[in-house]
Amino acid sequence: MLLQVIDVGHFKIIAVSFSATDINLKALRSRAYNLRWATLPEDVIPLTAADPDFSSAPEIADAIKAYANERVFSYGPAEGLPAFRKTITATLQQRKQIHTHEDLVLPVDSAAQGMFIIAKYCLQPGEEAIVFDPVDFLFKAAVDNAGGVAKLLPIDVTTGQFDIALLESMITPNTKMLCLCNPLNPIGKVFSRDELFAIGNLAVKYNLWIMNDEIWSDIIFPEATFVSMAALDAAIAARTITVYGFSKSFGMAGLRVGFIVSPNAAVHEGLLQASQMRTTAYGVSTLSQVAGQAAFEHAWYWVADFLAHLTDMRNYAVARLNAMQGITCHLPQGCYLVFPNITGTGMTSTEFATFCMEKAKVAVVPGAARWFGPGAEGHIRICISTSKAVLAEGLDRIEQALLHRS
Repeated sequence: MLLQVIDVGHFKIIAVSFSATDINLKALRSRAYNLRWATLPEDVIPLTAADPDFSSAPEIADAIKAYANERVFSYGPAEGLPAFRKTITATLQQRKQIHTHEDLVLPVDSAAQGMFIIAKYCLQPGEEAIVFDPVDFLFKAAVDNAGGVAKLLPIDVTTGQFDIALLESMITPNTKMLCLCNPLNPIGKVFSRDELFAIGNLAVKYNLWIMNDEIWSDIIFPEATFVSMAALDAAIAARTITVYGFSKSFGMAGLRVGFIVSPNAAVHEGLLQASQMRTTAYGVSTLSQVAGQAAFEHAWYWVADFLAHLTDMRNYAVARLNAMQGITCHLPQGCYLVFPNITGTGMTSTEFATFCMEKAKVAVVPGAARWFGPGAEGHIRICISTSKAVLAEGLDRIEQALLHRS
């Protein structure tokens, strides 16, 4: 990754390059797992798991090195490092207008673990949670792990529209939680303020918890505006438990660090007990918390330049896909993912993913129920957090494979 420091009067601007030459392919082939470079043959381009191909901001590595150089790796507190939690509180106030306190912030070893902890706290076995369909499989997995029952609310893949009356009709005395992914992986929908109020008011009316996943909330394209559920009003905030992670915005998936923000001390204590972190059987690496603190304090310039690059990649990928025979693709508002409809090819999503792998040497994620729910069928997910050269090569291969279908 190339950093260019530009002097402008009394301050400096750091410009980040996201070109093919900024990708450390050797490191990716040995370190990028989860359906990516390290798990696939060398002639395959992975446009799969939502993880950047680029090196993270240098300030993150510098903070890890400075901490490690003192060679003291003692236990951290179950509640998380105080400096980390203080930085999170200040950042949420400044960037998302979420009013909280450091004592209500619980570091977790990933946003995924945070979702599992929230579901365990909110649900008793047999109780229900409402989950959008399609959405990332972790929502249903978290509900299942808690012994709960996931009820699927359909959302239109292309328009992002959903029926709030249908949502209310699905609520029963056994319903205890609503699940929100904002922006929504895989379709890239950013929920409007009015939509969030409608969902939040139902949570207040029926005394439901909201599992509010905002891991994608920094990847918002120019046409959309992000609003946090926890920043709407006091009544909705009191029902909202927010989870956040550093993997999408800062390229820190392998460091496994995120956090949960509780609405009050009683919920925080309940989540801490559900996490079992006080037993020391679970918990977040102190190194990872140091890295997360450095990201929030020093690396937003990197995120801003990354988002500018991603906007170009989104526009390019959508235009290319819409020009391919049998494929249509809507323009996502957030997430560095595109979710094209491939039904015009006559293939199922799984068949199309297999076709891409075998004929184009490109790995994509099929819109199969196991990944996103039954509402994802007829689509594939493509990750665009790479260079234009890599993305173009992958799309070229898919296009040529479609043109030469027998």
